[in-house]
Amino acid sequence: MSDQAQVQQQAPIPPAPAAVEDKVLPAVVYGLYLVGFATGITVLLGLILAYVSKDSAAPATRTHYDFQIRTFWIGVAWALIGGLLLAVGIPLSFVIVGIPLAMLGGAIFCLLGVWFAVRCIVGLVHLSRGEAYPRPDSWLV
Repeated sequence: MSDQAQVQQQAPIPPAPAAVEDKVLPAVVYGLYLVGFATGITVLLGLILAYVSKDSAAPATRTHYDFQIRTFWIGVAWALIGGLLLAVGIPLSFVIVGIPLAMLGGAIFCLLGVWFAVRCIVGLVHLSRGEAYPRPDSWLV
C-alpha cells in the first residue's frame, strides 16, 4: 500500500514539447539555391546548411531538407552528364560528329536550370503554406 501512496503522490510527467516547425532555415536554403544561379558557391552553402539542420528538424521541415539535399545531388549528376557530353561534343564538332553531342549537353544544362528553379520555387510554396514537402524522394517536382 505504501508503494501505491508514493506513486499517487508523484507529480505526473509533463509531455515532451512538440518540435517547433522552423520555416526560416529551409527558406534560407531555398534562397541560397536560387542565388546560386548567379554566384554558384551559395548552392554549396545551402547544401551544408541543409545537412547540418536536417537531424534537429521537426518532421515537416525535415522533408524540405531531404528534398533540398536530393535536389542538389540529382542536379550534380545531370550536370556531370551534360558536362561530359559538352566535353566530348565540342572537340568532335570540328568533324561534325560532335555537334549533336554538344547540342544535347547544352540542352541538358538548360533543362537542368529550369528543373532546379522549379523545384526550389515549389518547395518555397509548400514551405510558405506550412506544409511538409509531399514527395521529397521524387525526381521531378
